[in-house]
Amino acid sequence: MHSLARRALHTCKVPRDLSSITFRDSAGEHPERVNLSQGAVESIWQSVESLYRTGVHPGIQLSLRYRGEQVLHRSIGHVHGNGPDDDASTLKIPMSTETPICYFSASKAVTALLMHMLAEQGLVNLMDPVSYYCPEFAKNGKRTITVHQILSHRGGIPAIPKDTPIDVLWDRDEIWRLLCEAKPVEVDGAKVAYHAITGGFVLQRVLEKVTGDTIENYLDKYLRKPMGMKWFTYGVTQEHLHELASNYATGPRPRFPVSWVVNRALGGDIKTVERVSNDPRFQEAVIPAGNLCGTAEEMNRFFQMMLDGGIWQGKRICSELTIRRAIQQFGSMQLDRTMLVPMRFSAGMMLGGNPVGLWGPQSRHAFGHIGLINKMCWADSARNISVSLLNTGFPIVGHHIPSLARFVYTVSKQFPILPEHERRLTLA
Repeated sequence: MHSLARRALHTCKVPRDLSSITFRDSAGEHPERVNLSQGAVESIWQSVESLYRTGVHPGIQLSLRYRGEQVLHRSIGHVHGNGPDDDASTLKIPMSTETPICYFSASKAVTALLMHMLAEQGLVNLMDPVSYYCPEFAKNGKRTITVHQILSHRGGIPAIPKDTPIDVLWDRDEIWRLLCEAKPVEVDGAKVAYHAITGGFVLQRVLEKVTGDTIENYLDKYLRKPMGMKWFTYGVTQEHLHELASNYATGPRPRFPVSWVVNRALGGDIKTVERVSNDPRFQEAVIPAGNLCGTAEEMNRFFQMMLDGGIWQGKRICSELTIRRAIQQFGSMQLDRTMLVPMRFSAGMMLGGNPVGLWGPQSRHAFGHIGLINKMCWADSARNISVSLLNTGFPIVGHHIPSLARFVYTVSKQFPILPEHERRLTLA
């Protein structure tokens, strides 16, 4: 791409030869164990390379499992140093499959499963009002809003109050005070309005009230350690900040009405999101709806466990019934009043659809979550695949969209729908 075009599109520099910035975990790729052709593997990877060539993602990771076997585990690009505003003298650090990346809103899928695990343990009833566990939440008409409504983006508090200082995001007590004081836009759960940040803080407070422990420790005890994760934590500790991939606001700057939707959903413009997400205070904080950090393989491991009905490498993480409740559709597809697009949710997951949905064509049996529009993490029980595509740019609209759609389509094409008797998990 010519330098003038790169400046206009606000993209990173992309070399002609991608092999020098590509990392492949050859020991972690085993397509032959599931009779997947090398041609199918390379077709998917070429779609990732096409996405990288758009220049909107300085770094990309991919982990993909088929029938439980990892068949793709690669990365391309840089952790730091090749952003649109970095000059030639900036030190470029290559991306590897071990680099931790912030999952942003894909964090919600993990936080949601923690709540379903609490229900399995008999510590909460998701149909109870939040105020049953946290009475102070009942203020200003929120007495009847249930935990389930929060999980399914029907809780009536989709955004933090306008003009809230960004520092509030890493002040647990102040953000909770603001949410308790907030007036809901509705309380009957009839309308979907994506809760970008708010819902995670509510779920955290309920979890910590009923367990008497922190959400970090609960995650560590019931998911991270049993599944052998190295990262997979809300934020990272100070000594590991330098290892966390930088985030970049790339692509053409959003204009109205898109810019209005972004501000409505995220509470700030895209440059503010870039600045905040690279702030050590955000990176070290606990933000259950938006700052879980880890690798593509770790998030893929999480969705493979769900696909296998709550089992990871022979170890029971949670019951199959818990998984089914977490992925069961709640309500019909509706226009999301925050994102202004049709969405289909469970109590915690973004669901696919027929004839086409978020996770590709004929994806009625797929469930997962997007992170800041570009990170795509999902499982499809009809195809027996789990996929995690992470990246470090967050373009909102632009020339990359066809490449991102082509990646999802290519994955769907290479893994046809299986007969029902071959599926591990079937969605109702």
